[in-house]
Amino acid sequence: MSWLKSGFELSFRIRPVGLALAALYAFACWGARHFSVDQFFLPAGIRVAALLLCPPRLWPYLILGEYAYFAPLRYPMIEEYGISWVILGSACLIPAVALIVHLHRKAMASTSESWLLSVAASAALVASALKLGLSHVLWPVPPSMPFYTNAALFVLGDYIAILTVAPLALLWLRRRGGYDWSTWRLRPTITALSALCALSILIATAGARDDAARAILQLLMTLPVIALTCIHGWRGAAVGVPLMNIILSVTMPSTGLPGSFDQTTFFTQQIIAITGTTLLALGSRITHHYHQRAPTTVQLQEPKTVVFSRSAHLASEMDLRERALGLRRVADDIEAALDETLKLLRTHGQEGPAIDLLRTFSSRSRKFRELTSMVYPTELEHAGLYVALQAGGLSEAWEETHRVVRPVLQGDPCQLSMGLQLAAYRVLAESMSLLLKEERGQIQLRARCGHVGQHKGILITASLLDRTSTLSSRTVDLAIERLSARTQAYSGTVSCLDNRIRMVMRDTHYEMQGDSAPPRVDAPIDMPVKY
Repeated sequence: MSWLKSGFELSFRIRPVGLALAALYAFACWGARHFSVDQFFLPAGIRVAALLLCPPRLWPYLILGEYAYFAPLRYPMIEEYGISWVILGSACLIPAVALIVHLHRKAMASTSESWLLSVAASAALVASALKLGLSHVLWPVPPSMPFYTNAALFVLGDYIAILTVAPLALLWLRRRGGYDWSTWRLRPTITALSALCALSILIATAGARDDAARAILQLLMTLPVIALTCIHGWRGAAVGVPLMNIILSVTMPSTGLPGSFDQTTFFTQQIIAITGTTLLALGSRITHHYHQRAPTTVQLQEPKTVVFSRSAHLASEMDLRERALGLRRVADDIEAALDETLKLLRTHGQEGPAIDLLRTFSSRSRKFRELTSMVYPTELEHAGLYVALQAGGLSEAWEETHRVVRPVLQGDPCQLSMGLQLAAYRVLAESMSLLLKEERGQIQLRARCGHVGQHKGILITASLLDRTSTLSSRTVDLAIERLSARTQAYSGTVSCLDNRIRMVMRDTHYEMQGDSAPPRVDAPIDMPVKY
């Protein structure tokens, strides 16, 4: 509790890009509000889309941007509604929605996009509950409209707005995920988009005079969107559903004020919300099953040389594994012989020589096993890459140099294939060895496991701790020469930037297949590996 006397210090860094992001977010919400009504409130969709597009380290700037958006709108309302509502009502929304998005982070890593519906529903419910709850509690005079009517209006408006903007944000996030575009998709896609445009024109002209005709035309818009979903999977739904919602909003009779309400469109929106939810869920399942059954573009275009290189590396690992097993057996035999020798010495009263022999052999045995683990990391098979790095001989060798600081290891390497983990282990060892020999100063290792597009992968960075240092040209040439083979075998790259070597490796479709993949190194260390 000494900090109570000495105090503590807080520090933070303000990024110019963060301030620009806050201004852009505030301007986007301000502009979207002018095209919104309560039953279609676009800022709710922009809020979720921004949280999906931006990494968590930039979320504080989004919160700042939301405050900047609310400030000119609600400051004049202080006298009418009270300062408590103005502050709390502006401060609670985006942190609550950010928490919802954060809780879905693990689901976002999956190949299915159905988690977006859970985010949309949760965000709409929580945001509407906060808005209505705070207004009923903190306003001097509660709203005149019944609570449940207001709740239905706000929840539906937020939910449809999220389904309008968030799928487009997700489409941008998955833009590099690879898509098997075929020429046969072109004509039906153009036909479906043309049908949507034609229906929007009919709604704007004929529907303006007849509410019944407008409702029928609005419902007919679901047919082209269904076609897009069947043709393109979730990508078709991610384009079709927002287009349908935007057309519905643009053609809705409105006074131009946020409180504007159209009963006919409200009933249609309820049907459209259910339809949009169903289409996004259906598109997600179509895409998921398509990727399971059909070969991916990466698999079809993967050069045979890469496949052969990966197989050669795995075969080499198998050979090293057998050598490590042989060394283990030799060590076990030596330890058994030593036990017999120690028993014999103690039987003849030679306790001193027995203790000296045991002490000497223990240090040699530990060193021998550390070197054996560098031949083949057996810990990797049981506990994963990170444990093998921290518990094997590699960690001891780095510690003896007094130049390697504590590594920063993030993510779960056990989700990666065994072949990729072994390749990453070799790349890590080689890059650190290269920096220790060719460069001066302290060195830090960083590794992060996650998703690269639609594939699981790992990002590795071996860098000099001094950020002002720069790698020599010899180090750069050696790094590219020695590390490229293994990284390219796993669809990766090697790059040298300023003071660091950066490597990306990923599990391709070929590597993750069960029957057609090369032999995996996942048997226990005391069992033979079948080729």
